[in-house]
Amino acid sequence: MKLPIVAYGDPVLKKKCEPIDKNYPNLKELIENMWETMYNASGVGLAAPQVGLPIRLFVVDTGELDDEPQYKKAFVNAQILEESGEPWGFSEGCLSIPDIREEVMRKPNIVIQYFDENWEEHKEAVTGFAARVIQHEYDHIEGKLFTDKISLLRKQLLKSKLDKITKGEVRADYKMKFPKQNKKR
Repeated sequence: MKLPIVAYGDPVLKKKCEPIDKNYPNLKELIENMWETMYNASGVGLAAPQVGLPIRLFVVDTGELDDEPQYKKAFVNAQILEESGEPWGFSEGCLSIPDIREEVMRKPNIVIQYFDENWEEHKEAVTGFAARVIQHEYDHIEGKLFTDKISLLRKQLLKSKLDKITKGEVRADYKMKFPKQNKKR
């Protein structure tokens, strides 16, 4: 089932997410719904807060790239243990922030520990584009957005576009859920 993607401005996107246990209700179904939602929106990653759930869960599928094999995994209760290497810039976007892309600096190598959808624990080193996507999704479960990583000047220049997203004045090729607006009386 395709889930609506929560738009910029919703408080759930700024909340540090809570770990879950293996008895979390309908976890496998939720992960399947997140895959379907992500693919429908042409994304390479999707975190639970982006579908309105403040839990430590995200999915990543980089697809096949010219120089890197496909990397597809679900991450439950992930912890990045290490980031290393010379930071490199890349134009990132986010399904919760449609039509905005900005250069974000990230380190190319990470070590991450997590549980998969079968509740098996993993610890692995990841590099390149997959590491970048994991860091982006990991930021979501930490209550951070890629716009938090850009300069204040760039963020100021984007303010009107971000405000329009919060108000629902944006078009996306997928279903979105916009923050409730405070109505003036």
